[in-house]
Amino acid sequence: MRVDLFDFDLPQERIALRPVRPRDAARMLVVRAGEAPFEDRGVSELPDLLEPGDVLVFNDTRVIPAQLEGRRVGGEAKIGATLHKRIDLRRWQAFVRNAKRVKIGDQLIFGGGVTAIAEDRFADGSITLMFEGDEPVEVLLDRAGTMPLPPYIAQKRGVDARDLADYQTMFAAKDGAVAAPTASLHFTDTLVAALDARGIKRETLTLHVGAGTFLPVKADDTDDHAMHSEFGRISAETAARLNAAKAAGGRIIAVGTTSLRLLESAASGAGTVREFAGDTDIFITPGYSFRMVDGLMTNFHLPKSTLMMLVSALMGRDRMMAAYSHAIEQEYRFYSYGDSSLLLPERS
Repeated sequence: MRVDLFDFDLPQERIALRPVRPRDAARMLVVRAGEAPFEDRGVSELPDLLEPGDVLVFNDTRVIPAQLEGRRVGGEAKIGATLHKRIDLRRWQAFVRNAKRVKIGDQLIFGGGVTAIAEDRFADGSITLMFEGDEPVEVLLDRAGTMPLPPYIAQKRGVDARDLADYQTMFAAKDGAVAAPTASLHFTDTLVAALDARGIKRETLTLHVGAGTFLPVKADDTDDHAMHSEFGRISAETAARLNAAKAAGGRIIAVGTTSLRLLESAASGAGTVREFAGDTDIFITPGYSFRMVDGLMTNFHLPKSTLMMLVSALMGRDRMMAAYSHAIEQEYRFYSYGDSSLLLPERS
């Protein structure tokens, strides 16, 4: 499909630079299948929009301070590195600003005395960084790194202490993401308690979101786009509970596109999911047949992005373009710190 089919104009003032407080005070646009009117609701109303036995699936990845600033030994030009994906205990794949100034074998010096060697270069322009020393890389990042806010926020303001909490979900437990699973940012203890009281079940999986999630689609046709890969894990116990809930008639509602992508990657048949541990580069576009997910809670996405294509695959392109037009007209807040949507397609 042509990538420009997923384009739209978004006024800059609709981009949220801070989250609302409390988190569950965000607005939520409910989009149902067919010609049903769009519903302007709030995240706090989520329990009333779901049914007992439905399952919300959260991503429990934790964002690490993966943005580094430094220079190459023997050079004065500044470079920036955004870690993308862990390779092993000391090596990370990273996107590097001023990468043309970095040669394989160069030593890079970051803040706090943290150093790394540029070891390899990937086809997408990213570089393998091998961190020197004996301290765990996570310790080095805590000393030298900053929170990697999305470019559309970082270009408008600097990272500050509030982002350390704001850009982390209440479910964050496993270090490894360089971008937050932002749909989960809307949840609070109060909202979770209301969901529990309603009989809505909760499960978690892990997908370490990489910096590739912010890369623009440069191809003119979706068939020519190479999707980035990310590491994910679903335990056998979680898979068994999801399969049982589905068999009992409950809907599986992914909280965020990261949860959805991993569930569909691990789907072993219509309505079942298997234990999973490995990389996924699944690219979901219109025409895809969903095997496990019955709905999606997600924020509003960038024009011509792979995530705009994903939500269009779930609900239909025309339906989603109309929903986004409605959201812009009604002054919803967009992107990572913005408002939410609940997408409910027809059940197969």
